[in-house]
Amino acid sequence: ERKCSGEDSEPGRIRLPNSHLKNMESDSLYHLGLDTKTHNLKEMFGDVKFVCMGGTNQRMEAFARFVKKELKVKLPPGADLYDISQHSHRYSMYKVGPVLSVSHGMGSPSLSILMHEILKLVHYAECKDPVFIRIGTSGGVGIPAGSVVVSNGAVNGLVKEELEKYVLGKVVRRSSKMDQELAEEIVQTGRKHLPHLNIVTGKTMCADDFYEGQGRLDGAICTYTEDMKMEYLELLKNHGVVNIEMEATLFASMCSMAGVKGAIVCVTILDRTKGDQVCVSKPTHSEWQERPQQVVAAYIKSALGLLEAA
Repeated sequence: ERKCSGEDSEPGRIRLPNSHLKNMESDSLYHLGLDTKTHNLKEMFGDVKFVCMGGTNQRMEAFARFVKKELKVKLPPGADLYDISQHSHRYSMYKVGPVLSVSHGMGSPSLSILMHEILKLVHYAECKDPVFIRIGTSGGVGIPAGSVVVSNGAVNGLVKEELEKYVLGKVVRRSSKMDQELAEEIVQTGRKHLPHLNIVTGKTMCADDFYEGQGRLDGAICTYTEDMKMEYLELLKNHGVVNIEMEATLFASMCSMAGVKGAIVCVTILDRTKGDQVCVSKPTHSEWQERPQQVVAAYIKSALGLLEAA
């Protein structure tokens, strides 16, 4: 039986920074409902080129169906898309040709679990040069609601381009710099093939929560004034921040640590300089959520040679 490996020198293969993996007889990807002992991951996922992830199960199923249509992927008669991870009761995962569409829940802790296991999955599957893309929603900072933001940087609440976490009782700081070339490629492809969308690029601030961490005034607890909130939003703007969400620094740092290309593409569902509550109608909200999916699908099609390059 082949042991799990944490290292591999084959070009394009992910080299995970964990030497312990090579000593494991098998590896249970518990939250995905997969195991190297019971599943042939290379056979199941070896052709994956794009790993796309977003918060909710419904959104990522919808993205999988959209990509299936856009890439003209044919399923056998009577077959339908299948949630590969449904028995884990944690995340949903769909495979459509070279695209993996998976939900990651809300916030960095949930995303962290998913990223660890997805990175191991593409490693064990021997995927070549996979591109990771987070598709989500966010609050804009001084840009119109409904804009699509392609992040060119990920900063924390102190406006530092780093992830801070605690490991074995110590503070660990890791860079959250993003792949500029990939971000620019997505922006240019989107603007060329979806000219009706307002596609902007800028830094994304990653908050630890939805309320106080993002300077909202409408949470159950608030210890600051509206003036203090607006001063902070102005500070973010002055540092090039154009939107706020809850996953960017974790996503960027893990992509960097694993040596994979990563991008974040989010729609803004409000302008935080004008308010805190999401008050758009359901149809508008649904249409806005489709916008980053359209941008990412255009990039995937372009990368696969199915569209004229940007």
